[in-house]
Amino acid sequence: MSQLGHQPLSPLDGRYRDTTAPLAEFFSEAALNRARVKVEIEWLIRLCAEGVAGTTPLPPATIARLRDVVTHFSTADVEAIASYEAKTKHDVKAVEYFVRDVLSAEGLESLHELVHFGCTSEDINNVSYALVVRDGIASVWLPALVRVHESLRTRAVLWKDQPMLARTHGQPATPTTMGKEVAVFAHRLSSIIERVSTQTYLAKFSGATGTFSAHVVAEPSVNWPVVSKKFVEDMGLTWNPLTTQIESHDALAQVLGAISHGNKILHNLATDMWAYISLGYVRQVPEPGATGSSTMPHKINPIRFENAEANCEISSALLDSLATTLVTSRLQRDLTDSTTQRNIGVAIGHSLLALTNIQKGLEEIDLNTEVIAADLVAHWEVLAEAIQMVIRAEIVRGSSHLKDPYAVVKELTRGQNISEADLRSFIAGLDVSDPAKASLAELTPELYTGLASALVDYLEDV
Repeated sequence: MSQLGHQPLSPLDGRYRDTTAPLAEFFSEAALNRARVKVEIEWLIRLCAEGVAGTTPLPPATIARLRDVVTHFSTADVEAIASYEAKTKHDVKAVEYFVRDVLSAEGLESLHELVHFGCTSEDINNVSYALVVRDGIASVWLPALVRVHESLRTRAVLWKDQPMLARTHGQPATPTTMGKEVAVFAHRLSSIIERVSTQTYLAKFSGATGTFSAHVVAEPSVNWPVVSKKFVEDMGLTWNPLTTQIESHDALAQVLGAISHGNKILHNLATDMWAYISLGYVRQVPEPGATGSSTMPHKINPIRFENAEANCEISSALLDSLATTLVTSRLQRDLTDSTTQRNIGVAIGHSLLALTNIQKGLEEIDLNTEVIAADLVAHWEVLAEAIQMVIRAEIVRGSSHLKDPYAVVKELTRGQNISEADLRSFIAGLDVSDPAKASLAELTPELYTGLASALVDYLEDV
């Protein structure tokens, strides 16, 4: 028998609870039940407004009190629903009985049979999940992504003129600026922000097989598609008229896919920052009292970016699996999506951890301009591209008779560590015009950054 007592199984609710706690407001079982109660109450209000079964619209004061149940949803309410579920063995049916109790407290026992009227459990669930996913992403995850984007944007502008040796395949390549490289990630993330912030969330409310069959038999005079559409749209969602018993989850899969895509961009950012720290281009600011290594006192490990990598991977693995599962259901209905959707908050929680670590990591670094400058000076061979292109232009102008300029420059530079003197001597002996020689003679690795600085200005606000 364990002596540890009740301990959280997931690090999201244990070690990292301070970071992920805001998500519990939307993705916990209690939050899901609160959303279900909201859907049941709003549907009852709508049915009365439509005069279903001879009812009349509820008085505004009554509606306000019913909605207050959702606004002030409490631990006692969570326990009451859990008590019902222990008997019913059905989570949505437990919510239905809880709402009946709410009506009884208002003296509205006559409306008991309008609770869950015409509904299948999935009618309640798909609307509830659409609400909690939409609101959880908008309230917690998206602001965290926007903060990272703004941090990147700020650093891109700050470092836009800082020349830096680029690397392709890990090898010295045409110089760039640190600002432009950071701007690339900000630009990529802006598309994720756009996709997620403009995502529509679909919902259905059409009964057991999406046909309104029970509705029509019970109340044939009501235009049920119109009522359903208005109900869904009043909840801030987009009505899906054509479904099986379940809403098809395509829109949900899209937003989960967008978050997963964002994770992969963040993962790339983390690995590049790790590499810049390894190269010495970026230095980490020591945190007072913190330990970098348990045995090597000098170390400051890039733990923020390494932690972000792992959480991006875990989150995307979950999100990709969820998106794949959710868009498939056996005929009218199976319950794979029920288990799947309960893990959406877990997947987003790991992404939130990654965002939080990247944000902190960015706040704890600055540039080591001395190392960056020394690396540029050590690699004059990166000007080979520039020399080759000038020769090509000179040949086209008729100012040079050289053949195969690529081969000419490759013979000098490939696999060689070329000094400034070597390159200047080579340029002086080239068969090109004097203006071309003068232009090349002024070039240095530090100055060979093209329009890198100016490209940062293409960054957009989000």
